[in-house]
Amino acid sequence: MRILTLAMLAVGAVSIAQPAQAQTYDPSYPVCMRVFGDPTYFECRYSTIAQCKGTAAGRGAECLLNPYFASAVDPARRRHRAY
Repeated sequence: MRILTLAMLAVGAVSIAQPAQAQTYDPSYPVCMRVFGDPTYFECRYSTIAQCKGTAAGRGAECLLNPYFASAVDPARRRHRAY
């Protein structure tokens, strides 16, 4: 019983020591806006760069392409030309 209690305490201590990290980019939208400040954060809810730039105008922000956007083309289904 003592070993089981110590094992449970060890697992609990390890899980508390490492906080969970949130996902920075939402893969649903192709364009994100990084807003600078305290804290700096990302808003991934834009369909185009122009739409993002319209919202970012006058703010400490920049627009960038979302590297985790779930595109319509599935990489596994791409066919390469055989030579």
